[in-house]
Amino acid sequence: MASEKAKELAAQQKAEVKAAKLAKKSSTNPRDWPWYKQIWQTYKVTAEADPKLNLYLGVVFFGLVVLGLVIGLLFPPLWTWLLLGVMSGITAGLWVLLDRAKKATFVRYAGQPGSAEVALSMLDKKKWFYSPVITATRQLDVIHRAVGPGGVVLIGEGVPSRVKTLLAAETKKHEQVAYGVVVTTIVMGDGEGQVPLAKLADTIKKLPKKLEPSQVTDLKARLKALDAVRPKVPMPRGPLPSSKGVNRAMRGR
Repeated sequence: MASEKAKELAAQQKAEVKAAKLAKKSSTNPRDWPWYKQIWQTYKVTAEADPKLNLYLGVVFFGLVVLGLVIGLLFPPLWTWLLLGVMSGITAGLWVLLDRAKKATFVRYAGQPGSAEVALSMLDKKKWFYSPVITATRQLDVIHRAVGPGGVVLIGEGVPSRVKTLLAAETKKHEQVAYGVVVTTIVMGDGEGQVPLAKLADTIKKLPKKLEPSQVTDLKARLKALDAVRPKVPMPRGPLPSSKGVNRAMRGR
């Protein structure tokens, strides 16, 4: 009797594993894709927006292969240098693809409500925590927030005059619970004194360090209490960019 139950349990577990593999294989979520499929999808999406992608990849790859070939002819054995050239070409090609994919992503989402999430998703998750669209207006002016070593960063996007008013109101609210932590405000855009989408992540990363990890954790808890009393945002969240899938594709799963 015990043996029959063991067989049934084993068969059930086997069926569950098979079903999970099948679901993963047919999934449309990039997280479930193997690394090579992620890279291929990243290439296809980037190539559609970047006509020069193939040129850059070709120059980098074949340039390093030819360099390895030349060095191999001068300093044998040839096959060692040639192999090194091929591997270097593939590695450099992946870095070029990542860089061009990020730029293509910025071009694709620039100007769309909630586009700041594209850049915020590229911050180091171990250091920075971001909350997209913590408040918004019906005119699609929105405020995002990032919390990390640089303190509290509020990012506004929309019509500058309205965004500045929103940022001023949010700064006061955050200062009441931040207890002396500096609140930095950024207006996203291409005008004077504004930060373009493509430079947003780098601008935040370069902020002077003000908080230790333990302070960031404590601050997050206090901000969570602030968010709990907010009214519902009168607009959907941002475009939920695919840049996370792009980054995963470049570093594997």
